[in-house]
Amino acid sequence: MMNLRVLFLALLLLASPLLQVARCQSDAEDHSSLVDDIIGEHSDDSVEEDDQDLDMNLTSAPGVETVCVFPKNSAKLVPAGEETELLVGLKNDGKTSVGVMGIRASVHLPYDHKLLVQNLTMLRFNNASIPTSLQATFPYIFAVSQYLQPGAFDLVGYVIYDVEGKPYQSVFYNGTIEVVESGGLLSGESVFLITLGIGLLLLLGLWAYSQVQRLTKKTKKVSKVEVGTRSTDASLDEWLEGTTLAKTLSGKSKNKKN
Repeated sequence: MMNLRVLFLALLLLASPLLQVARCQSDAEDHSSLVDDIIGEHSDDSVEEDDQDLDMNLTSAPGVETVCVFPKNSAKLVPAGEETELLVGLKNDGKTSVGVMGIRASVHLPYDHKLLVQNLTMLRFNNASIPTSLQATFPYIFAVSQYLQPGAFDLVGYVIYDVEGKPYQSVFYNGTIEVVESGGLLSGESVFLITLGIGLLLLLGLWAYSQVQRLTKKTKKVSKVEVGTRSTDASLDEWLEGTTLAKTLSGKSKNKKN
């Protein structure tokens, strides 16, 4: 009965991280719903129209080259909920100047870019122009959702510009980023694995204890059988006393003494 109680407590211990995860997901959904409501109440129609114009399927202009650098972050680690900076370089090898309109990016699942995870902040520029045969660098600061599960994701970034009044866009980054938990020494996954390991050790200790108790009981039973054998030998000696066999044995013992 005691073993069943200990096993039940161990299972409850293992299930506690799963309950915490479910609670966090519920909070994340409530927070997302609240944010959507706030955005819906304070949205501006003109801004929405501009975003739709910039989200059109645009092509890149000839003579325009892009490059992207994560400063002091070669591993491309992106803490969830915290700001991450990258630098976007734009070089104009065309015949006319390039007017930079903005930078946008999005996060996708690595195995299928059709599955959108998050649209990141749209960064706009006013009167940013790059003359012919020159290049410029623009900082882009973004933050992924604090509720995004740590792991590998694909980041796709675009720089949007116009040449002679016609809009274009070029991809400045299309690769993998590693989302990590911000702050704290242990992630939720690490805590779950540690808790699981402790639970397994408790179960293993309980099994070893039961085996030791079983072996101890067997040892006691064997010792009782030996005591019973000795008492049986004594009763046989009393039964043989006075018989010819008993006299013969006593004679042999006397000869040995002499």
